[in-house]
Amino acid sequence: MPTMNPRTLSLRALLLLGLWHTGRRSLASAPDLQDPPKKIAVVGAGIGGTAAAFYLRQEFGAGVKIDVFEPESVGGRLATVKVGDHEYETGGAMIHPLNLHMKHFIEKLGIPPRKDVHSKMAIFDGKELTFEESDWFIINFLRLLWRYGFNFLRMQMWVESILDKFMRIYQYQQYGYSFSSVERLLHAMGGDSFPTLMNQTLEETMIGEGFSQVFLNDIVAPITRVNYGQSVRINGFVGAVSLAGTDSGLWAVDGGNKKVCSGLLYHSKSELIPAKVTSISVKVRPSKTGPASSFYEVNYVDGSGSAHALYDIVVIATPLHQGKSDIAFSGFSPPIPSHYPGRFQQTVSTLVHGMLNMSYLGTTEPASKFTVSDILTTDSKGSVIHTLSSVDPVHIPPDYKRPPASQTKVWKVFSPQPLSQEQLKDMFLSRDSVSETRWLAYPSYSPPHRKTPPFILHNRLYYLNAVEWAASAMEMSAISARNVALLAHHRWHKQVGKIDQEDLHTRLRGEL
Repeated sequence: MPTMNPRTLSLRALLLLGLWHTGRRSLASAPDLQDPPKKIAVVGAGIGGTAAAFYLRQEFGAGVKIDVFEPESVGGRLATVKVGDHEYETGGAMIHPLNLHMKHFIEKLGIPPRKDVHSKMAIFDGKELTFEESDWFIINFLRLLWRYGFNFLRMQMWVESILDKFMRIYQYQQYGYSFSSVERLLHAMGGDSFPTLMNQTLEETMIGEGFSQVFLNDIVAPITRVNYGQSVRINGFVGAVSLAGTDSGLWAVDGGNKKVCSGLLYHSKSELIPAKVTSISVKVRPSKTGPASSFYEVNYVDGSGSAHALYDIVVIATPLHQGKSDIAFSGFSPPIPSHYPGRFQQTVSTLVHGMLNMSYLGTTEPASKFTVSDILTTDSKGSVIHTLSSVDPVHIPPDYKRPPASQTKVWKVFSPQPLSQEQLKDMFLSRDSVSETRWLAYPSYSPPHRKTPPFILHNRLYYLNAVEWAASAMEMSAISARNVALLAHHRWHKQVGKIDQEDLHTRLRGEL
């Protein structure tokens, strides 16, 4: 890792010490507040929805009733599947060491991180392995240096410079600042540089920064394929988020990442309603004493039929896209679309308990010596898969050691399409079990960037998943959840001074 300058290090040290989530209201004494809302609905119980419930409780206090609607299992795209005696991740798997909200959640919930198991990576071009990591750091470093010069080191420094800007959002949120659109939130983090990244491809950005095309094809494309199932023609911002996933210190949650969602739901004292929301409409009620008040009627269907309930505030925490949700919005002016433009990318996650066929990888290396855990693929016609990984259980048993490829074990294959029996036969000598999960996992990121959907759909109706069109990741959802909870609080109490302001550093200097 490149060394950080002392100023950056001190900011990071403060943030990582956990000071960022205390004393958030210290910049100004709170003005007289309105009566708090009585009822809030959150639609969706993935990481975004459950984090929203957690932060809404933090902002509005104990008196508000929070209902979370989820027709399927809590966790959304964080999910596990049982193979044999153990469970394995099928969805979002890894968390970055600088994902401070996710770190805060597991500390608050008392869930330990998963025990780390040493992993090794190789790159496959559809015919043979073009790179295989050694157990020795110095050998890997010299190989990369020989083949790509200082491209790899420079990539880490470039990603580091983007992360330094990204980290500013934690400081803004610590002091209760919120933003009304994804574009404004990104601008607060990175000035004009982040919106610029959104409007060009990762390839254009990195070529402009002096990286070689060979390095992009051989190293960068396999990383964007494993994280987003897409090529280096994704936008530069989501590309940088993807490359940050190559940092050391990546971690996961003991027992499965979805445990964070159920923990947040429990901690927020929300009520889980196992039902599908079908429509939301606005209802105005006249008042004898003052101005008319408006509510949102949430219509839903559960096992016993259809029902509805009224709410003061509603947060949509599920993508409003074809194939993801079909919520009708009625009575709104201007109208709210049920589906926003753009499409979600399919990723098929196939877990195979079996024996790998080494000849599929075009290698003569004996299976007993092959201890690579993650096989990334280049963007070539021969690659029908995005990645092939040897996966560990969500809870690592004591004395666990990852078995070599000569033994039967669990492999996870990510591919754009379901794997045929022929393809599975090519990859595996034997298959005890095969489990397939089809995800509409993340947006298709092709610049130029069209305007992202708004965070504010209506007066007190918010859309958390708008952030996915900048980048889809657990931490991005948590950042959006915190932003939407702050936005809902400030707009309810008419505290406009904390919305869309980028004066934090000026105000901090004034306080000192």
